[in-house]
Amino acid sequence: MDDDRTKPVPNLQTDDVHQERVRAAFDDLGVKLGDRPTPEARASIENLRAAVLEKDVARLRGQLDDMKEKHGWLWEELSAHPRVAAIVNELSLMGL
Repeated sequence: MDDDRTKPVPNLQTDDVHQERVRAAFDDLGVKLGDRPTPEARASIENLRAAVLEKDVARLRGQLDDMKEKHGWLWEELSAHPRVAAIVNELSLMGL
């Protein structure tokens, strides 16, 4: 008998598709934020984007914690942005 529970789940999203979704979502977030972020806040956004692009869950967790602590307003903007929040939520299923 073939047991489907032991088979790995196929990756439904290629890395290229993931990278394009991440870039588009963070670009859209950047447009929404405009000139409000300080250079330090922009660096936090870029570090978060890099962690998401690399699907590095541990680094993502650290970046989110850092952003929440240092840039509360930015954390709120990020959480409210539907495309970025959806990607972060998807990665959370990987072990965040």
